[in-house]
Amino acid sequence: MSETPSSNVLVTGASSGIGRATALLLARRGARLVLVARGRTSLEETAAELREAGAADVLVCPGDVGDEAAVRGAVEAALGRFGRLDAVVHSAQVMAYGRIEDVPREAFETVVDTSLHGTANVARVVLPLFRRQGTGHLVVVSSLLASVATPLMGSYVAAKWGQLGLVRTLQLETRDVPGITVSAVAPGGTDTPIYSQAGTWAGSTGRPPPPVYSPHRVARAVVARLDRPRRLTQSGVLNPLVIAGFRLLPAVYDALVGPLLKVFALARDDVPPSEGNVFRSRPEGNATEGRWRGI
Repeated sequence: MSETPSSNVLVTGASSGIGRATALLLARRGARLVLVARGRTSLEETAAELREAGAADVLVCPGDVGDEAAVRGAVEAALGRFGRLDAVVHSAQVMAYGRIEDVPREAFETVVDTSLHGTANVARVVLPLFRRQGTGHLVVVSSLLASVATPLMGSYVAAKWGQLGLVRTLQLETRDVPGITVSAVAPGGTDTPIYSQAGTWAGSTGRPPPPVYSPHRVARAVVARLDRPRRLTQSGVLNPLVIAGFRLLPAVYDALVGPLLKVFALARDDVPPSEGNVFRSRPEGNATEGRWRGI
């Protein structure tokens, strides 16, 4: 196989959702893949799926992106197996619903740490490698909520705003090596298990707001950034409209976002407070798709 930006790829958050869909798409291209997520069981299931799809090789490395040593171990395992690492897709994330005053401090900090410090850990490990190679591609899965705010998702909003600021900083700091690229893909509502897996202190589980996109559609946008890097890609037809409303008509946005979120972004079930998968993997809830039939 000729070397391309997607020949040897490490994917975080690979056991579920967009990360798993991205790994599957890369497998169909014959890539060699390193899979990182907290739970071994789901990673092994994903690895079997990828091998059937045509992956040249698959290496499973359970670990939390909040643990820099775990990230470093996965990268070293990739180098030991493949000799080089062409790209990293960073998709790991957890989520919690609830007012900031209601979400426990530990849960809030874990949501932020997974996104912000997890991204920093990935960059801290892989960018020196890319510099030694003279080339490498990092794609970070961001969110529409990196550019707007919404009630009941304060930890996730803080996480994604911080992550996107970090991505823009990394883009500036790698300008001295033209072969290194850092891109971000910001999905809108996507049919993945993250909503039902999220912690909640809002009295309800979440759901993706419409229009709901397939994780495979977002995965295509992620892989496209490996082939054709860009600073930021909005993967959602309404994303630019929502962002424009937030920036240009803040009073209107503020009046509408709360009621619309309750109607379109909460499942309106009645559930007690739950940590979800914020602190530990819940393999029984992992899958590529959720239950909302994305387009």
